[in-house]
Amino acid sequence: MARTAIDKRDHADPPRVEVLTESKSPNYPVGKMLISSPRELEAVIHRIPEGRVLTLAALRANLAKAHRADYTCPLTTGIFLRVVGEAAEEERAARGGDVAPYWRVVRDDGALIDTLPGGTEAQARRLVAEDVTVLFLGKVPKVTEVSHFAWTPPALGKAGLKAAPAKRSGRR
Repeated sequence: MARTAIDKRDHADPPRVEVLTESKSPNYPVGKMLISSPRELEAVIHRIPEGRVLTLAALRANLAKAHRADYTCPLTTGIFLRVVGEAAEEERAARGGDVAPYWRVVRDDGALIDTLPGGTEAQARRLVAEDVTVLFLGKVPKVTEVSHFAWTPPALGKAGLKAAPAKRSGRR
């Protein structure tokens, strides 16, 4: 039987820091690289206020800082983000209510992420419903003026990653 996204999220390996002594590529330079976990991503994502977005770079930097790593693995971050989104949709279908607002995570240039549940169309619909301006030119919709809508997560220690979701406290 196929594993559910909730199972993948809840039973993933714990975060770990690997030391790379040789560069594997420009995305994997020498240094301490964090391989996070879906639960850690979910903890940060739960804190993104409505009407704001978090770039993948800011998400990875926040997680790396919490673990005193130089950077967070971009590949596993993308995989874990998809798992968080799929688990949120499974939870919404099962019980309704608030779920991790994974649709508030965008690429660094504001482009929406096609691997999230419902693709870029669903992500755009949710962001527009929260008054985030999305531009629909070209193949991939983008959040316009990412810096205007960007949210920077507060510096968190490992304990802070388990904090309760932030409530909306105003537009900007």
